[in-house]
Amino acid sequence: MKMFEHKGYLGSIEASVEDGILFGKLEFISALVNYEGETVPELKAAFEVAVDDYLATCAEKGYEPETPCKGSFNVRVGHELHLAVAVKAKELGVSLNDFVRNALNQASTA
Repeated sequence: MKMFEHKGYLGSIEASVEDGILFGKLEFISALVNYEGETVPELKAAFEVAVDDYLATCAEKGYEPETPCKGSFNVRVGHELHLAVAVKAKELGVSLNDFVRNALNQASTA
């Protein structure tokens, strides 16, 4: 999936065939920030304006803007897998966190 990127924020690229427009929203934050355009260059410009407006609005209101994907998340894997992975990490002499980080790193570049 292709996405726009501006100032560390990512935005989706969607199309409405019925309405003949392109649209998207900022991804990986809980605030709903959307944008639209008729062409890809228009959509990209609208995305950048949306990011800048989101950051300006946060500053005006004294809010800390959300950071996309803060760097931690919880994953429920069940007892057996948790134990097996913990044992494997111990055998390799690494922390469970490093073991999982390495596995995710490998999967994201495959």
